[in-house]
Amino acid sequence: MMTTIDKAGRVVVPKAMRAALGLVDGGAVEIDLDDGRIVIAPAPVPKRIVTRNGRPVVVADGRMPPLTTEMVREVLESIRR
Repeated sequence: MMTTIDKAGRVVVPKAMRAALGLVDGGAVEIDLDDGRIVIAPAPVPKRIVTRNGRPVVVADGRMPPLTTEMVREVLESIRR
């Protein structure tokens, strides 16, 4: 997908991509260089482990994008390959 960079160095991430990644206005992202490419990814949400009903549970300290059936299906399929 093609986009442009403005004079301030900003790049518009297309709406469909933002929605697919759960990126929201003002949300944090990580940006890295990888073999001559710019990689932009949602910043990880801090998490902690708490005990509920005697079992450890991971709890996010921030907002998480919704987990969809399609996302779970993709992960399961990638593990099975």
